[in-house]
Amino acid sequence: MSKTSIIIYITIALLFLLLVTQTPNKPSNHRNRRIKIRSKFDFDPRHHNHHHEPVPFDPVVADIERKREDKEWEKQYFEHSHPEFVHDSAAAGHESQPEWEDFIDAEDYVNDEEKFNVTNRLLVLFPKIDVEPDDGYVSVHELTEWNLKQSEKEVMHRTKREMDVHDKNHDGLVSFAEYDPPSWVRNSDKNSFGYDMGWWKEEHFNASDADGDGFLNITEFNDFQHPADSKNPKLLQWLCKEEVRERDSDKDGKVNFQEFFHGLFDLVRNYDEEGHNSSHLSDNLMEAPAKKLFNELDKDGDGFLSDIELLPIIGKLHPSERYYAKQQADYILSQADSDKDGRLSLTEMIENPYVFYSAIFSDEDDDYDIHDEFR
Repeated sequence: MSKTSIIIYITIALLFLLLVTQTPNKPSNHRNRRIKIRSKFDFDPRHHNHHHEPVPFDPVVADIERKREDKEWEKQYFEHSHPEFVHDSAAAGHESQPEWEDFIDAEDYVNDEEKFNVTNRLLVLFPKIDVEPDDGYVSVHELTEWNLKQSEKEVMHRTKREMDVHDKNHDGLVSFAEYDPPSWVRNSDKNSFGYDMGWWKEEHFNASDADGDGFLNITEFNDFQHPADSKNPKLLQWLCKEEVRERDSDKDGKVNFQEFFHGLFDLVRNYDEEGHNSSHLSDNLMEAPAKKLFNELDKDGDGFLSDIELLPIIGKLHPSERYYAKQQADYILSQADSDKDGRLSLTEMIENPYVFYSAIFSDEDDDYDIHDEFR
């Protein structure tokens, strides 16, 4: 090889090295980050009525999370049902958690760009959401309906899992004799917190039995588990009775103004005026609107609210899945609607992937950070 050729090769190598060292680092994007699948699961049923977990936006991610949650649920259910097999409490706590290796394939799936590309997923999902009307944009209404559909699927999945536990003879129906209340109810005494709650009692069961045949089919059992989403008038009235029982501090069977003001009014305000903080307002400022609403509800004018009179606001005291689906849609729009026209284009969705896939994101080499906005 001639000296001229050697000089040329060396020159090219030096130029290439200089080019590499001077090239700015590319900013990280969603393809350089990972989605870590998780499922929030609490076996204690007392917690289920107080917190609402948003479901994943993407049905593929939701399905992976359901499988993971089912496995954890099975372990915890076995421990609660057969405590005699749990010898070491520390070991039991460890065993109740699913092994990470059980879900490594799922983790690899959502982080393998060839299998789960966020942009491609949004391209697939966009026309499924943009249906009312099919105009090339996603509205708040369309997002709400999409979120509600995913949520209802999640709720029914958990209901079927619970029904499998209580349907002892596997006939597709649950009788009250078959229904076992949670262990914390069975093991508590009359002085324990929550013992007198009607959620686990026969009155609740009978109210859920829409056709009155003494059994709960899957639809009725779903209503039993989630009465706030029921259209069954008997169950909604039972829910009102539960509110009276819980708020009736003087035990006269009705709700007076003070019981309403200090127990129910703020829940209604939270529903009507999302994000309001009544702690910054004095009782004097709050009392006038509270009295106005109280008088509107008090149809017979006796100065008390009966369970029937609470019916117009029961949906605000116990928000439905549709309410939370709308909240999630509003959040998505607030984060991804770049041109603020009140709707989302496909481009806006693709440019804001974390709004839709914000389970747990981090750069490849960093520890995982949890973001609880919406999954």
